[in-house]
Amino acid sequence: MSRNDQLFCLNAWAPVLSLCSFLLFSGCAHRPIQTVVRGGMNMNGDMRMSGGMTMDGQLSTVMKTDNTASRLASVPVYGSQHTASPSVVVLDVDGILLNKNIAGLGSMGENPVALFREKLDHIAADSSVSAIVLRINSPGGGVTASDIMARDLLQLKNERNIPVVACLMDVGAGGGYYLANSADQIVAHPTSIVGGIGVILNIYFLTDMSTFSVSSQPVTAGSKINMATPDREMEESEREILQSIADSFHQRFTSQVQSRRGLPVGEHEIFDGRVMTAEDALDSRLVDQLGYLDDAVVRARELAGLPSNAPIKMLRRDKDRAYTLMDITPNVPTMSSLLPLKIPGLDRSEMPTFLYLWQPEPSMTTGL
Repeated sequence: MSRNDQLFCLNAWAPVLSLCSFLLFSGCAHRPIQTVVRGGMNMNGDMRMSGGMTMDGQLSTVMKTDNTASRLASVPVYGSQHTASPSVVVLDVDGILLNKNIAGLGSMGENPVALFREKLDHIAADSSVSAIVLRINSPGGGVTASDIMARDLLQLKNERNIPVVACLMDVGAGGGYYLANSADQIVAHPTSIVGGIGVILNIYFLTDMSTFSVSSQPVTAGSKINMATPDREMEESEREILQSIADSFHQRFTSQVQSRRGLPVGEHEIFDGRVMTAEDALDSRLVDQLGYLDDAVVRARELAGLPSNAPIKMLRRDKDRAYTLMDITPNVPTMSSLLPLKIPGLDRSEMPTFLYLWQPEPSMTTGL
């Protein structure tokens, strides 16, 4: 065996030998040694060792993992691969809209509000973006989160003067519909569920705290500071206060829809929180047309004066898929949200407060 081959074998086995020394002789009190391995290592073929081996010393291993997320980048989906060409960006909004990180199995743990703002900032700095398709598949979320996202989108529209067409997928309700109203036009799939113009606040009262071996002993200053706490029944005056807040948020939602959709001011059944089919939403003037995502793209191109083959882009991080307009970032619930392990009310501090949300998911009613 040549000297080069001998050196290769020694370098290849260095990490293995160091690990063995740590496992077999970590208790020996001798002067410590240090093994440092850097770079990549490829090992192919059969390797055999025979005979005795004695090693002592101390092995220190330091691992550094960089979990910093990459910046968003424009990923061409259809049409020209040149990102500088005048194009349409599909801006995807999926799931519950909360101003908090959404962690879970297979999830990037993104904050929907922060991610939405980052995408808008990217679009604002990209002069090639001539139109936006706001693809929404959401039952809604927090009142404040929905309001922030809607305001940010309107601000971008005013600054860039570019058309925005919202496309409602399976669900465009609650805060999802609130956000859609910031677009110039709304396209709903023929089978979309639309509406949910209402407000909800989940409150629980645990009638028998001893069942959970829990005893409440709050120290408070201010008679209303713990109103809606689960350890006592709510007073009527407290309910009136919370109802007044809910009514105020509901009026804000209603006024936004009336203003954006050109609906007459006054009582109307579509504002009672109900959801409806896309056809009923079209009849009620909550959407502008029925169609599919492709139709929304066509409409966005028309409003921007782009050719019919203008490229389509999405905004993605490294290793995040974006091969079709339907692709989304995986963001599944945590295991604790899938299983009913939380006690409603006891985790109230983790819950959102007032919500523009239709059909709360189990994770929303039992705490997040």
